[in-house]
Amino acid sequence: MATETAAQSRTSFDLKSASLPVVAVVLKTTDAAQFAVDLAERVADAPGFFDFDPVLIDLAPVREAEEPIDFAAIAEQLRQQRTLPVAVRGGSPAQMEAARAAGLAAAPDAPPARAEAPAPVEVVREVIREVEVVREVPMPCPGTVVVDKPLRSGQQVYARGADLVVMAVVSFGAEVIADGNIHVYAPLRGRAIAGARGNTEARIFSTCLEPQLVSIAGIYRTTETALPDNVAGKPAQVRLDGEKLIIEPLA
Repeated sequence: MATETAAQSRTSFDLKSASLPVVAVVLKTTDAAQFAVDLAERVADAPGFFDFDPVLIDLAPVREAEEPIDFAAIAEQLRQQRTLPVAVRGGSPAQMEAARAAGLAAAPDAPPARAEAPAPVEVVREVIREVEVVREVPMPCPGTVVVDKPLRSGQQVYARGADLVVMAVVSFGAEVIADGNIHVYAPLRGRAIAGARGNTEARIFSTCLEPQLVSIAGIYRTTETALPDNVAGKPAQVRLDGEKLIIEPLA
């Protein structure tokens, strides 16, 4: 009877390898308090961006730092922002050991990035302070969400796993988010966040581009830098070229 019970228990589950999409948080400081401030600021720019996503902490920029990293505090800050920190990579042996002691697994280092030639177009890029959030695995974006009413200040629409088409004005203070492309066939005056879950091929289109903020896959630009005259208030698109945010007129 004992042998039969043991045989049954061995068939109650299987062990298999799996690949899952994760958020890579590229750590640029060893100061956990500063990290908390910058993370909260970034999430405030796109509320609802995280949905308890698994997180990989990339330590490559701070690998040579002498200061210890409080992984427990950093992991707790990530949990408070609706993420699930699970692993680290790219750190020194001491950093990796400290991360393991805090309950984080060790992940393989990222492959080196390939160099790309600069594009001969005007580039507008907002430099991110201290913390850079990068989506590791582009997510497929089937389907389309259509909004045919104006979006007023304080309203938000998120097309999860889909493109977003807005047929009316996106007012100042409103926010449109999509995992795929965003099309606004009216003035775009609020915030537009395309490729929200890492789709670097996503684009933003508007027949009248006047945004507070545009973002694709975590690279963003605000109105602190004026739009070029050839796109401000005109039909235009926003796209990524590598890590460069390109804003250009629609032909």
